[in-house]
Amino acid sequence: MSTTPECTIAGWREWVSLPDCGVPWVKAKLDTGARTSAIHAFDIVEFERDGDAWVRYSIHPWQGSREDATTVESRIHDRRVVRSSSGHEAERYVVQMTVGLVGRTVTTEMTLSQRDQMGFRMLVGREALRQGFVVDPARSYLGGRPRTSVRRRNRGR
Repeated sequence: MSTTPECTIAGWREWVSLPDCGVPWVKAKLDTGARTSAIHAFDIVEFERDGDAWVRYSIHPWQGSREDATTVESRIHDRRVVRSSSGHEAERYVVQMTVGLVGRTVTTEMTLSQRDQMGFRMLVGREALRQGFVVDPARSYLGGRPRTSVRRRNRGR
């Protein structure tokens, strides 16, 4: 892991953890073009708890696989219209999520979106990265990698 006096250097793609969701590994693209982070979510259901709006959703940590889906409940932080890179607009739920990235843990806004056809199940956007990260586009996995069996599982093997 490399650091500058004020920032942690990360590669353009990293293995991250979602400790509050019980997900030890998910491969993410660090996207300085995206303001908010996004994660692939499905079976999204809004409900009320103690007068607050909450959302229950499931996430798949592995690319190309529906195994090891995890169901999560989060208080709704916001709802936003988000424009995709193709120009399509959709309203998405926004939740606060803790992300482990390159040996550090940060809390950031995360939109819940359909990313099952995308190359990465998760994007880490500028709002998370501005908490002390610099992205080196020539490098990958500076925070380390899970063991080989976990990486194979991510590839559906």
